[in-house]
Amino acid sequence: MSETLLNTPLYDLHIASGAKMVPFAGYNMPVQYALGVKKEHIHCRENAGLFDVSHMGQVILRGDNAAKVLEKLVPVDIVDLPVGKQRYALFTNEQGGLMDDLMVTNYGDHLYVVVNAACKAQDIAHMEANLSDGVTLERLDDHALLAIQGPKAAEVLATLNPAVSTMVFMDSARLELNGVECIVSRSGYTGEDGFEISVPADGAEALAKVLTDHELVEWIGLGARDSLRLECGLCLYGHDIDTTTTPVEASLLWAISKNRRRGGEREGGFPGADIILEQIETKAVDRKRIGLIGHSKAPVREGTKLFDAEDNEIGIVTSGTFGPTKGAPVAMGYLPTALAVVGTEVFAEVRGKKLPMTVEKMPFVPQRYYRG
Repeated sequence: MSETLLNTPLYDLHIASGAKMVPFAGYNMPVQYALGVKKEHIHCRENAGLFDVSHMGQVILRGDNAAKVLEKLVPVDIVDLPVGKQRYALFTNEQGGLMDDLMVTNYGDHLYVVVNAACKAQDIAHMEANLSDGVTLERLDDHALLAIQGPKAAEVLATLNPAVSTMVFMDSARLELNGVECIVSRSGYTGEDGFEISVPADGAEALAKVLTDHELVEWIGLGARDSLRLECGLCLYGHDIDTTTTPVEASLLWAISKNRRRGGEREGGFPGADIILEQIETKAVDRKRIGLIGHSKAPVREGTKLFDAEDNEIGIVTSGTFGPTKGAPVAMGYLPTALAVVGTEVFAEVRGKKLPMTVEKMPFVPQRYYRG
């Protein structure tokens, strides 16, 4: 029996805009528009692109102890997160594996949390099972989520509300856009400057039309979203990270707050803390996430096996495509820790051929977040 797919509030607009729709995380989602993936990618790097990410899960945690309650589930400082600031976080399991990555914003009297679409039901159940101390969870199922990304994103959005110009990377505020109050953060998942906008569903189509009517803005689908985030070294949950991957193996040490590590004022206290903190201290992991650049033009896709010069299988690719900005195949994958060193040459098996690739530092293309 085929799965019944859900539609975002912008489904009709996507169809009218010439989108090619595909199933993704239980939703009908636009994979590309008339421009095509490569041109959409380049447009976002050069101007501004609009993405529909309404399939993501949006929730609000209310209660005086919301930060303390959520902090017990993540290796991240939530308690001291300043009001009006957003932070990247990780749900961990008892084995130290990653259940999902998420964004958390402190709005003073509540936390605003965005989780991945494919993990939405699981994540909400996980939070609900751990609620205590008068903390409640409210789902924002009546909100769409838009992302406007690219070097011209601020210029475009400022035409609707000049206040966005004063925001810096990871700032978040409630702002009126096109006559509707929205949750606006200066963030995104393309490596470019940009904003994510949570908008009431009944105002989403009008806002999207106003934005895409701007001469600098084009609709961007999932295809270019994937190549944009991969060029900038950003993980895709369920591919580059999952429940079998620890943050240390995934090269996400930067996402583990200092005060949650050994010797920190709120050391540990999250699922899998003993395993993760031990790995941080000893650096004793068998494999690490790495970036790879191909020497030919052929893209190396997820699931491709990696070999050494002696034809021993040594690793696997978890994400891969041709990077239009980099001008070469880009990929992420896992290699034994001893080989996870910049400059290591490996060979990817594609259609019976062994294609050379080199471990390279990520991001492959510079991230251009606006920090003021």
